[in-house]
Amino acid sequence: MSIALERSAPAPGAVPPGAGAGRQVWRRVRRRPSALAAAAVLALLVLLALAAPLLSHLTGQDPGAYHDDLVDSARGGVPLGSFGGISADHWLGVEPGTGRDLFTRLLYGARISLLVALGAVAVQTAVGVGVGLAAALGGRFAGRLIGLTTDVMIALPMLVIGIALTAVVPPDFPRPLLLILLIGLFDWGGTARMVRAQTLALRGLDFVDAARLSAGGSPQGGARGGGTLRIARRELLPSLAAPVITIAAIKVPTAMVAEASLSFLGVGVKPPTPSWGQMLSSAQTWFRADPAYVLLPAGLLFVTVLAFTVLGDAVRTALDPREGSRLRVGTGKESRA
Repeated sequence: MSIALERSAPAPGAVPPGAGAGRQVWRRVRRRPSALAAAAVLALLVLLALAAPLLSHLTGQDPGAYHDDLVDSARGGVPLGSFGGISADHWLGVEPGTGRDLFTRLLYGARISLLVALGAVAVQTAVGVGVGLAAALGGRFAGRLIGLTTDVMIALPMLVIGIALTAVVPPDFPRPLLLILLIGLFDWGGTARMVRAQTLALRGLDFVDAARLSAGGSPQGGARGGGTLRIARRELLPSLAAPVITIAAIKVPTAMVAEASLSFLGVGVKPPTPSWGQMLSSAQTWFRADPAYVLLPAGLLFVTVLAFTVLGDAVRTALDPREGSRLRVGTGKESRA
């Protein structure tokens, strides 16, 4: 999926900032059944994750409780029964080797995956917007220096750095926070580039020139001191809202995959706290004996990433109909919105 990085004027039909913009976006999004289905899936997932303690209490299952009587020790810990030990007490079966309830562990794992993904996207959006504005509104030297720093950050291998951090980060440091900072602080380069390109295009428009003149600057130069900050806050940031929201929505599934990859490599949360990536890491030795243990977290991760991708594409199209849909899903009415 690609995002238009430069434009010289607002797109025809694009949603302007201000009152009623949210309703207009919602009207366009709800015309796409695929977007509504994706939103429903995500809403259900978030609801189940938030209700994980309540559901755990109702089912009488503790995600950390071992049940040795539910696994066959003679076969290395394979769950007893069909389909991974599914029963009236264990709706999705039990974990091989330990007998822990899979349903509750998947729910608690969803909390970690969503928390890390949303937190990381918030961090990288804040950093990317700030760096992109500084690169576009600063001087030529500052722009080149920030651009070089952005290129270096994009080139750094996040997974390798994450593995290296396990040797220096204290063991008692909260792992969800470590994942949020790691993903957020090493994946803001794309957002910064987009914001810089959009800001360079916007700062030459008439409304920005008028604001610059009123701040005591000139159309060719920039306002000094607080004038530049005021122009960025009042004129540029509202115009950047649509592309920033778009790239943030697209970054959420990327962050979820990154969290799963880091947890798979052992950088993520530590047992007994569950996460989908951690479950996939431990499931690699059980894919023949108990395929359900692999398919359940992998399937949930796939469905969640797909739902975020479809919804993000719908939001991007609703905010800027000129761009159209890259996924070619929905009703095809967006161009007439």
